[in-house]
Amino acid sequence: MELVPSSVPWQTINKLMTGAILPRPIGWISTVNANGQPNLAPYSFFNMVCANPPTVVFCPMIRSTDKEQKDTLNNIKANGEFVVNFVTEGLAEAMNLSSQETFPDVDEFKLAGLTPAPSVAVKVPRVAESPIHFECKLTQIVEIGNNPGGGSVVIGEVVHLQVDDGILLGEDKIDLAAFRPIGRLAGGDYVRMTDLFNLERPKSQISKK
Repeated sequence: MELVPSSVPWQTINKLMTGAILPRPIGWISTVNANGQPNLAPYSFFNMVCANPPTVVFCPMIRSTDKEQKDTLNNIKANGEFVVNFVTEGLAEAMNLSSQETFPDVDEFKLAGLTPAPSVAVKVPRVAESPIHFECKLTQIVEIGNNPGGGSVVIGEVVHLQVDDGILLGEDKIDLAAFRPIGRLAGGDYVRMTDLFNLERPKSQISKK
């Protein structure tokens, strides 16, 4: 198949892209609005940018139902803070509940039966049940399209990290067997981290400066 994106509906392109770009990590983003109302939603268009400064990126799309920006994006625009919570197998159902499109006054922490816990460096609560939290300050928002299927690139600097001691190996390595993260596939499909293999990375041919 050869395909020019402009020749088909954006929904077709979305299915092909999400079916090819996988598995995707899930950033479970908590925010608060200008009145302090909490919001929680998962985003699989999520990844890290770099480690110095520690920076993450996620991409909320325009809703197809009402053609509006998501509450997460509106909240970050209002106060410039968010927390990335990480999803384990045991939290999959709660994460799925929090993905529901709701009105801005709905608290997804309550909806999903989760416990909001105070953060250290931001005013946004984190998910107490999650073993890893990245507290972030907004760096930049890049808007790419304002119609359904379009979205924004949200870039944030991680200003505080919290990792449960129970999933740590030493001081700076995460034990995947204890962490048990899940990844997003296409449609309603997810993947567990159960079949791992290791490859030794080729040594650099560039001399250190």
